Amino acid sequence: MARIAMVAGEASSDQLAAHLIAALKTQRPDASFYGIGGPKMQREGFDSRWPAEKLAVRGYFEALRNYCDIARIRRQLLKTLLKDRPDIFIGVDGYDFNVWLEKKLKRAGIPTVHFVSPSIWAWRKSRLKKIVESMSHILALYPFEPALYAQTSVKCSYVGHPMADVIPLQTNRDAMRERLDIPLDQPVIALLPGSRQAELHYMAETFIATAQLLHARNPNALFLVPMASGETRLQFETALWKLKANELPLKMMFGHALDALAACDVALVASGTATLEAALVGRPMVITYKISPWSWRIMRHMGYQPWIGLPNILAGRFVVPEFLQDDATAENLAQAVGNLLVDHQVRDSIQRVFAGIHRLLRQNTAQKAAAAILPYLQKKQQTA
Repeated sequence: MARIAMVAGEASSDQLAAHLIAALKTQRPDASFYGIGGPKMQREGFDSRWPAEKLAVRGYFEALRNYCDIARIRRQLLKTLLKDRPDIFIGVDGYDFNVWLEKKLKRAGIPTVHFVSPSIWAWRKSRLKKIVESMSHILALYPFEPALYAQTSVKCSYVGHPMADVIPLQTNRDAMRERLDIPLDQPVIALLPGSRQAELHYMAETFIATAQLLHARNPNALFLVPMASGETRLQFETALWKLKANELPLKMMFGHALDALAACDVALVASGTATLEAALVGRPMVITYKISPWSWRIMRHMGYQPWIGLPNILAGRFVVPEFLQDDATAENLAQAVGNLLVDHQVRDSIQRVFAGIHRLLRQNTAQKAAAAILPYLQKKQQTA
């Protein structure tokens, strides 16, 4: 039996890992999977020893507040893995948690695979030395990443992005509007203020104030707001009440972010995986983000390229606008979203760029990732 340990602490990591588990099971039905993972992984038979949400923090200040709990879980997990000695450890994203584990496991002779290259292309190129010490193999989601490791001892395989496999190359806006009972000619704006409570803490009121300005200029517009959880929905509704915005023509959705993106004309999106979802659906967007002032002071000095949104990074230019921290005002965001809403020529141009990105990332990711991992399991069999 192959024993595969994994850690995936974020909602997006949970989805990546679930696809990988399913692909590995087709090749190694004898495999067992355990560690830390979310509900999608558990539906694939994953044994999660600790709640994944314990690890789902973002930003330096937020991580410090939860450091003691996170460090305790990590020490306990390391002790378990050194005793059990799994055939392989797969850290799914979550660099700050996983690299510490991976370094100690690799030193102990356990192969370590990191699924999702650490973002050394965005900031923290100083991470490279630690990556070499910690990771046996990296599975990269983006085609420019393997070249970053060419001069190191770490293997890096480009496997594409699983969302590009799942999302169709063409999304039918009209069919989705009929399904959601939205008139075909109504202006529709999707609001995606984040999937975590910490993100809603900083973004909810800005998104609502932006919607108020847009509604004043476009009284017929409808706003679609998909919420990732009951907790984030309550946060957003509390912010609506606080800003006296309950009369906004707003359709709240539980999940269904892809449906909201498919039905909309333009989206306002908090930076992160949702920006890639919007690009793969082919919807023009404005990207924004706010974090705690302390985290921002640290992070703003670490970037060495002008973009933070994945669509812009993949295109290598500003295809869609980005407004961060102090620039992320309701006035700036409303102006940018409003411009896209009326400029069909610009929207068509953006959609052509996004279609190219979609084709580039469509690589049958789960199967490619599984194929890169299987040799480590076979090697273990041969030496057993």
